[in-house]
Amino acid sequence: MLSRTADHLYWMSRYTERAENTARMLDVNYQTSLLPQSAEVAKFGWQGLLSISELLPAYDKKYEQIVPNDVMEFMVKDEENPSSIVSCLKAARENARAVRGALTTEAWETQNTTWLEVNRMLRAGDFERDPGQFFEWVKFRSHLSRGVTLGTMLQDEAFYFSRLGTFLERADNTARLVDVKFHALNSEFFGTATEEDQEYDFYHWSAILRSVSAFEVYRKVYRDVIKPERVAELLILRADMPRSLHASLAEVVANLAKVQNDQSAETQRRAGKLLADLQYARVDEILATGLHAYLTQFLDRVNELGWRISQDFLVPTH
Repeated sequence: MLSRTADHLYWMSRYTERAENTARMLDVNYQTSLLPQSAEVAKFGWQGLLSISELLPAYDKKYEQIVPNDVMEFMVKDEENPSSIVSCLKAARENARAVRGALTTEAWETQNTTWLEVNRMLRAGDFERDPGQFFEWVKFRSHLSRGVTLGTMLQDEAFYFSRLGTFLERADNTARLVDVKFHALNSEFFGTATEEDQEYDFYHWSAILRSVSAFEVYRKVYRDVIKPERVAELLILRADMPRSLHASLAEVVANLAKVQNDQSAETQRRAGKLLADLQYARVDEILATGLHAYLTQFLDRVNELGWRISQDFLVPTH
């Protein structure tokens, strides 16, 4: 396969997944901001979201202070922000258009319709009327794109590069999403909170679980009250949880094996090592050394994998 074609397919999927995960992160903050909390705590939540997304400097250039509506406007509608939902959906559509011949009609039409529809919705003010419903729509369109790809495309290199982009982006974004909620908490909190604290925080943990479609999964796996350390375990280490770091890395390793070439051995080794670290890790060890530090290191390793994949397979233009 031409490296340029592989590049477009890979980034088409990354941008689609990024739009979905940005919607998920915003939804967590939007839902938790509706709960009783001080203005300072609320502001810290939005600031953390910008910081984890590496958008704080860009935001500060445009806005004087952190206001929820401004943050959402910046991360949803701002075309000058390359990580905003509208920018991601536009980039996904442009990459799909560049390799129209490598996609099925259904896969192309899904991407194109999403782009046309999001513009119509934003012009009509749908986002301002009901942000939660808009975020659900973005998630649904991403699900649809993945389902159409899986259900209609030949499982050849084009398919594998598309999947590779999806799951590498998901690993990155799930780590950021977990960090948004956890990074402000001291690791001593885990397992030591009073019953009243845990009861008060139930809705916050419910929001983050729902944001990764994991609330019912948590109930099925643990059959217990929501505890922070178990949320961390579910979203990081469970191989059977579709959006966990473990499950995402397993897909990355599997798809790398399908497209391997003469120069990708080191990339595969590093991806395999990262997966092995997740397979044999224990959540109590992660929390003892500090969750934020662990996730920061994980993100560094995932970013390096992305760089190596670009060097080994793609046109290095991103």
